[in-house]
Amino acid sequence: MTHTHDAVVHTHEHAHLVHYLRHGTQWEHMAATHSHEHNHPAVEHDHEPHVDTDAEHLRQAHSHDHAHPASS
Repeated sequence: MTHTHDAVVHTHEHAHLVHYLRHGTQWEHMAATHSHEHNHPAVEHDHEPHVDTDAEHLRQAHSHDHAHPASS
């Protein structure tokens, strides 16, 4: 079943954990969260028909363009 998905933009929350060298001698963990937009370009593809679209979508992997918004 060949079909096309339109381009979409949506927002995700992301968590980050970084190592921070405090006072030049002690490593600490610093956690932060932020959200930003992701864009999915339009795509045409072919696959077997869906049985339960919503449930199947939750198990799919997604590719995200993390380019700076000014370059997207």
